[in-house]
Amino acid sequence: MSSETVKTIAKNKKAYHDYFVIETFEAGIELMGSEVKSIRAGRVNLKDSWCSIVKGEMFVNGMHVSVYEQGAMWCKDPLRVRKLLLHKREIMKLMGQEQQQGYSIIPLSLYFKGNHIKLEIGLCKGKKLYDKRDDMAKRSAKRDIERALKNSQY
Repeated sequence: MSSETVKTIAKNKKAYHDYFVIETFEAGIELMGSEVKSIRAGRVNLKDSWCSIVKGEMFVNGMHVSVYEQGAMWCKDPLRVRKLLLHKREIMKLMGQEQQQGYSIIPLSLYFKGNHIKLEIGLCKGKKLYDKRDDMAKRSAKRDIERALKNSQY
């Protein structure tokens, strides 16, 4: 069994700020050749993207992959809807939880796993304003404690 290297291309930091991540899934993504080259160059943005399920298939919407400059003849729309590759049982599980409990399916990160590009998606529940404030207060307190410990070691 060979160990596959995982190299992160892009992270959706806004998703962790706006949502509680309940469960994560790894999905393949259907891309054109020029999109793969653009992603290899790191020209992708997941900030305002989301996933939808249509007729038993999952798609990612709003994922911006910049146009590859050298492949202008084959360029596609940077915001086009791209199909995700998941097992049918995973799609059905996500569809059931999304409809019944009001969760959202949000892309969390895009990465290379070996030679393949994978998208980590999360089953997420939206945070309220007070949850966001609580998280910011915890981060600030942790930062203050680390700063105090670092300064006290001299």
